[in-house]
Amino acid sequence: MTKLMEWLAAALLGAAWLTLSFDLLGLSLPEPWRRLVWPLPVYLLMIFGCYSLATVGFRVATLRDCEDAARELQEQIREARKDLSRRGLTF
Repeated sequence: MTKLMEWLAAALLGAAWLTLSFDLLGLSLPEPWRRLVWPLPVYLLMIFGCYSLATVGFRVATLRDCEDAARELQEQIREARKDLSRRGLTF
């Protein structure tokens, strides 16, 4: 989904919420529906936060160790230290 589509979807949802909340089209929703629609953005924000927290937690829990990359990085660090020591930098 492109950024344009994301913004258009958000604008469409916002326009629908404004229309239903402030009765701009004269639909005269029943009172229980009106009480449901009014806090809907807060509910959606809470659901998004829970989903984001669960996704981050799952990704952290299933993070794989990259032992080959770690060894390669340590070797590069050793090479860089040798090179810098030859140039006069002390650690």
